[in-house]
Amino acid sequence: MTISESTLKALRSKTPQLWLNPAFGEAGDLSVSADGIADAYARLTRCAGLLSDLFAELAGLDGPVDSPLLEVTHLQRAQGSDPARDGQWFVKGDHALPVAGSIKARGGFHEVLALAEKLALEQGILQPDEDRRALARPAARALFSRYTVTVGSTGNLGLSIGVMAAALGFRAVVHMSTDAKAWKKTRLRDRGVEVVEHAGDYAAAVEGGRAQALADPYGYFVDDEHSERLFYGYAAAAQMLARQLSAAGRQVDARHPLFVYLPCGVGGAPGGITFGLKVLYGPHVHCFFAEPAASPCMLVQLASGMEKAVSVYDVGLDNQTQADGLAVGLASPLVSPVMLQQLSGIYTATDEDLHCWLHRMARTESIALEPSAAAGIGGPRWLAHSEAGRAYLEAQGLVSDMPNASHIIWTTGGSLVPEREHAKFQALGAELERCRLREAGGMVR
Repeated sequence: MTISESTLKALRSKTPQLWLNPAFGEAGDLSVSADGIADAYARLTRCAGLLSDLFAELAGLDGPVDSPLLEVTHLQRAQGSDPARDGQWFVKGDHALPVAGSIKARGGFHEVLALAEKLALEQGILQPDEDRRALARPAARALFSRYTVTVGSTGNLGLSIGVMAAALGFRAVVHMSTDAKAWKKTRLRDRGVEVVEHAGDYAAAVEGGRAQALADPYGYFVDDEHSERLFYGYAAAAQMLARQLSAAGRQVDARHPLFVYLPCGVGGAPGGITFGLKVLYGPHVHCFFAEPAASPCMLVQLASGMEKAVSVYDVGLDNQTQADGLAVGLASPLVSPVMLQQLSGIYTATDEDLHCWLHRMARTESIALEPSAAAGIGGPRWLAHSEAGRAYLEAQGLVSDMPNASHIIWTTGGSLVPEREHAKFQALGAELERCRLREAGGMVR
């Protein structure tokens, strides 16, 4: 498979586009399984008491760490969508996930908890059926202190891994690019996490973390590009969303389709969630990734096929975006083959789009997001108002069922962002929205 000329032209000019996956629904062998999701959900559940003891924000937690499902009718109407015609919009509020403050919390927590359980079980400090609060006892902490947990991150995964590892007593080291957000580095250091900065991009940070772990006999590297533990931790969110949809009275079946819009960086979190939702709902759920126009690594990879790794640099892009959590040049080789079969499509957005959307979210719903977390907001309009979106709905036989649809805009970060940063986002977004209100004739993104 090669990238079509029209897709390549839009990519190189950073023109927002909706790309539909031509391989969507094709059969094939997957390297991941539904059993891994069940195992991750069980681990996150049995560790709830431990997390409640470790973090004041989770006091009283009796189940997996989760975020609210929020109806956002005001945002929907501000985006020009009528619930009676288009279905109901919701936000899955991972921007407000406790402690780590982003979508990365479930995967990151799961990876570190799985490591802690493994080490403690091997050393006889923990019995298989014992309360996981034992992982916070002095004997366990003494064991964990011998090990270094290392990760390369643009920021949010580093927060998730670093905070969880440090809380259990591991030495935690996060490798980041020098242009990653300063406040994220400060927050990590304030939690006792060592931050190592690299002059290159996300890939340089990952390689730095990997090299450090390989040189340390007690080093453990969290590989954002290949980790099944991360992937299954993210996938567990599908079961949590299913319970929330049921409680809200939202059916998901042939007459009641579910559409989910997920910001994508390297692909682990949105890919895991997509896989989990497809296991639950099969053909009745339709997942779309949202990527910055400068960093559409998953679009580039899927549009090129799986014969070889293809990066955004290979098509002439610079990977420079204010959506730092999504600034990734090369898609996960674990996730991209799975998404080739399961992902409906990908749309791209400019930094201006993201700031306009985050301002609209704050103005209509009082939800404060960072730029990368706003990427999902554009999804429903791409589906309903673009030629590619309408073609998808017609091809899937969904046009007449759209009034019954549920649309989930998945947010990824924002609650931990300092107020001064939010003020900058909002000021820029407000000015952009004023400009767009003066536009005439174009698609309102």
